[in-house]
Amino acid sequence: MASLWGYWKERPGTGYLMSTDQRRIPLRAIRTHLLYLLSALMFVSPWARAGSWQHERGTLTLDTIPERVVSLNWAATEALLLLGVTPVGMADRDYYPVWVQEPPLPEGIANVGARSAPSLEAISELQPDLIVTSGQLAPAYEQISAMAPTYVISVYDKDVNPAEQARNMLLTLGEMLGREARAHEVINRINAEIAANRARLKAAGLTDRPLSVVSFMDDRHVRINTSNGLLQAGLEGLGLSNAWPQPGNFWGFSMVGLESLAPLTDARLVVISPTLPGLREQLQQSPFWRHLPAVANNEVFQIDPVWTFGGVNAVRRFSELLTQALLAGGSDNVR
Repeated sequence: MASLWGYWKERPGTGYLMSTDQRRIPLRAIRTHLLYLLSALMFVSPWARAGSWQHERGTLTLDTIPERVVSLNWAATEALLLLGVTPVGMADRDYYPVWVQEPPLPEGIANVGARSAPSLEAISELQPDLIVTSGQLAPAYEQISAMAPTYVISVYDKDVNPAEQARNMLLTLGEMLGREARAHEVINRINAEIAANRARLKAAGLTDRPLSVVSFMDDRHVRINTSNGLLQAGLEGLGLSNAWPQPGNFWGFSMVGLESLAPLTDARLVVISPTLPGLREQLQQSPFWRHLPAVANNEVFQIDPVWTFGGVNAVRRFSELLTQALLAGGSDNVR
């Protein structure tokens, strides 16, 4: 195969190149054209990002940058949106704005069913060139991966640090989708925001006491976030400690009764929304609730929804909402 450079030779002293058919071509024009071609190869060429990646079910090889991505859990959807990639389809689309909220969903994303049981037919109809899922859908892996290259990563699993795994997912998807620089920018921005919030809390003298972070199941039971959960990264990033001493399940929580919070005499209580209708009135009548030290000390802090099974942006959102709530002051009940 002839070299590209073999078709041209410079005519001495003229500033022109001579083609094999004796046409004169200005050197400046040639340089401009070559620079354009190099730029196109670097930033547009689909084979520039081809590669292979290890994941939980083996090796994933991509020949081109995927353009039609389907995400089968909200942590994956969050990561794609942070990278500036809108999935063509996602699981449980309609509930995402309620529980996750950020990053907001663009218009036009198809719903492919529930996260626990997505519709294989709906996924196939979208003709994806990349599917992102977790080990929780392992029984359907063969069917899912038969439709498109499939990347399996479980942010939540036994002996897995969810914050680190969420970071790994973001960086790996950045590589696959040609968005490495953006992935690093996102992580740096989140770290900077958390550091700024930590400084605000420290200046206000609010990093001296541990926190219990809960979601209400009913008026007598809560899901308490444990040290092996995603939100632990947010607490530690803010210079705060978790008042609950025991680890939970691999999702990072334990189910406990309100009476279990009573021994945490020095802890502030953080309640994650939403709460059940009428809960405030029920708690006012509850002896378990009224005798909690945080309630007696007006140190109940309620924050807007945070998806505690999300990714890196959930940690950022938790950090921001918690900082605002602590600085605003507490009360003796939920809203």
